[in-house]
Amino acid sequence: MPIVVNLDVMLARRKMRSRELAEAVGITEQNISLLKSGKVRGVRFDTLARICEVLQCQPADLLEYRPDPPAPDKP
Repeated sequence: MPIVVNLDVMLARRKMRSRELAEAVGITEQNISLLKSGKVRGVRFDTLARICEVLQCQPADLLEYRPDPPAPDKP
């Protein structure tokens, strides 16, 4: 998937645990884990805003676009 979630990097920079973030944001630790692993298909803007508020960061600090490499041409 071309969208990479860098939540684990930001948590490490802020020296914060997933459990602390989950409590501060008001979502479950399981949802934080799923978000960190990139196994979610979407995130609500209000949740993203609360995460950014707690971590004092911008959405671009958490989400990164990396395009998939082009498929090789077949002869």
